[in-house]
Amino acid sequence: MNLSSRLLTTLVILGALSQPVTADQTDHIAFDVLLKGIKAGELVIDGKIQGNRYGVIGVMQTTGLAAALKKIRYDASADGTFSRGVFRPRSTKISARRGESRSKNAVIYKGGVPASVIHEPPRAPRPNDVDPAKQGGTIDPLTALYAVLRDVDRDEACKLKVVMFDGTKRSQVALSTPQAAGDGVICAGEYRRLAGFSDKDMAEKTRFPFTLTYAPTPDGQRLQVVEISTDTILGKGRLKRR
Repeated sequence: MNLSSRLLTTLVILGALSQPVTADQTDHIAFDVLLKGIKAGELVIDGKIQGNRYGVIGVMQTTGLAAALKKIRYDASADGTFSRGVFRPRSTKISARRGESRSKNAVIYKGGVPASVIHEPPRAPRPNDVDPAKQGGTIDPLTALYAVLRDVDRDEACKLKVVMFDGTKRSQVALSTPQAAGDGVICAGEYRRLAGFSDKDMAEKTRFPFTLTYAPTPDGQRLQVVEISTDTILGKGRLKRR
């Protein structure tokens, strides 16, 4: 092997050794959804990162009086790759029940771009729908929730900005401005409607600020989200970890 070949081999090895190793993790995330201090629903997410792959399932549903008034439930799943802190979905599915209405949606990605969007029952295109082919780099809402709510190292807290595509609409979630709060950290957050929403929705409100609070995990090694609070159209809302 000549000198240039040896040098090239050495650089390749050093480059490989310098790549950050993704630590596997498993998360069980359960929150009560509170509106004006009253429990109105629950959110449960189970996610796993193993090597450079991730998978996540989630359920969100109304409970108690809210469920008595209207039964709402979403069941979703997503999987894809995870590298350098970036999630890239491969496929996502969601089934929804709102009262007597039921629907299913699925998105298949190729090269980070939504390549197939399926609606059951079939859905007629609407003028405000965004073009799936132009949504490269977006992630699905369930993957976004997992990205926001999963346990993180302290230096990762409040460092997140993701753009979502749900099959028809484009939106964004961002965390910023970390502030120490005892042993935990408080972040400023914002959900923003970007495109695909009705003119009425966009005129009503496009930005929804929220506050996210981290506390140490039981073993003290990482941080976990324990509360999210925001002003909703229906009043003061909170996600509170069980």
